[in-house]
Amino acid sequence: MSDGSTPAIILVEPQLGENIGAAARAMLNFGLTDLRLVSPRDGWPNERAVAMASRADIVLENTRVFASTAEAIADLNHVYATTARTRDVIKKIATPRAAAAELRAHAVAGSRTGILFGKESVGLSREDVTLADDIISVPLNPDFSSINLAQAVLLVGYEWFQAADNTPPVQVHNEERPANKAELSYLFDRIERELDARGYFDPIMQRKHVILQNMRNMFQRLGLMESDVRAFQGIIKGLTMKVKDSNNDGDRS
Repeated sequence: MSDGSTPAIILVEPQLGENIGAAARAMLNFGLTDLRLVSPRDGWPNERAVAMASRADIVLENTRVFASTAEAIADLNHVYATTARTRDVIKKIATPRAAAAELRAHAVAGSRTGILFGKESVGLSREDVTLADDIISVPLNPDFSSINLAQAVLLVGYEWFQAADNTPPVQVHNEERPANKAELSYLFDRIERELDARGYFDPIMQRKHVILQNMRNMFQRLGLMESDVRAFQGIIKGLTMKVKDSNNDGDRS
């Protein structure tokens, strides 16, 4: 059972055990463990749910079953209903991302929260939606906005998890460090020396300064790692070596 800091996931009259299991699997991916079922059609526990949950055992073992939605949310302070049919309902409608931020704020304030999901065939009833404080509506392609129960749980769970996740949006998965300015400066100076030694700038001496500036800017944009600089140093060394005489290779007959 959850300690109340995470929202309860309430599946109202779910029809298939497989969908319950898939929803449980999605929940545990994002640290949600409080699963509540309202009148599951095929009863509980359900072997098909266990098979589909893919070892999300902690969620299934703590699952509670209720006879009505009102009973399932009785201990909660703030409840969201997920539905795509919002035109005739006078409630605040939030995207999963906005709702996730609000759920986090409720948790900080000590409020217990929950999210209602309707049955696979028709979703939540008007009566169930009436029990909720706010609505979550997922922005989808207006020409095809059909998602299944587990997908809906996954979308909302993902946004809830992301609202407090500090993973950098972009990162390099290795132990290397970015090249420092001294290493980059040495690389630039070496390239300039080698080009000068081969007369590269002689016919375009008036543009040398601009060319070198552009080269430095290009390398700065690359975000080179320390190993990248060493690789470039090796390439320069190879290019400046004496050209190998292929006529002297191997034995002559």
